[in-house]
Amino acid sequence: MTESAEFTQIQNLSTSLASLVASTAPSVTAVQSHRSRSSGFVWRPGLVVTADEALSEDGEFAVTLSGGDTVPAKLVGRDPTTDVALLRVDRPDLRPVPLETALVRVGALAIAVGAEDGAPTAALGIVSRSEGAWRSLRGGDIDARIELDLRLRRSAEGGLVFEAAGRAIGMTVFGPRRRVLVIPSATIARVAARLESHGRIARGYLGLGLRLVSIEGGLSGAMVMNVDPRGPGATAGIYQGDIVVNWNGEPIGHVQSVLHALGPDSIGQTVTIGLRRAGETKQVLLTIAERPAA
Repeated sequence: MTESAEFTQIQNLSTSLASLVASTAPSVTAVQSHRSRSSGFVWRPGLVVTADEALSEDGEFAVTLSGGDTVPAKLVGRDPTTDVALLRVDRPDLRPVPLETALVRVGALAIAVGAEDGAPTAALGIVSRSEGAWRSLRGGDIDARIELDLRLRRSAEGGLVFEAAGRAIGMTVFGPRRRVLVIPSATIARVAARLESHGRIARGYLGLGLRLVSIEGGLSGAMVMNVDPRGPGATAGIYQGDIVVNWNGEPIGHVQSVLHALGPDSIGQTVTIGLRRAGETKQVLLTIAERPAA
């Protein structure tokens, strides 16, 4: 291949990437909340998906569209466990971005598109990790573990990720140590649909405050620090000071493992909890309830 042909290929790639960003810009928005700036994208007419972590807890919300128009937005719902938040704007004319579930390979090119002050931003990198489903530290079920090796602007969090063929595969968020993660399309579709219909993602509730403690034999347990008198733990006969030593027969390795078991599908399930009380071990049955709205 001649040097001229190589430069032509590079130029073609550059032109294709620039065209992708330009064609996507009308569907990518800047998101403003109290002391916070991020990005989002039109998921359905009048609905914008953004990163929950980048969104303020209170105050007013607004989105700036391509071209600079700023319109107020209303929070429909948010799910901290999957980092998905949904906003409603009174602009049904906005063009949604079709999300696709695509297998991405490590080493493949990826481009992250965000928005700032009505103009698009972009970052080019590669897929540094691509694995199966995983669970976030907050207990959310994520359909694929995708990490990107690129430098993402803070204001671009909540924007879109495209693979080399131009398909939108998910939303950019920051993970631990500012690692750039992708919330994949399948997760967004599942969570955003639930937020649109219910305003929240239901989580299981024990009504117990737990703290990890060591017990004899080098094992761990979870001490009950407080009990909601109207919660399922109290109904099951669990008291402050009890130590949870197993869950459905499985040892308690960490309090986080209990929290991970309290996903949406856990509501209504009855579990067997092994307790240590006053030196004696007993088993109780607990029916998981839905966590009350904050």
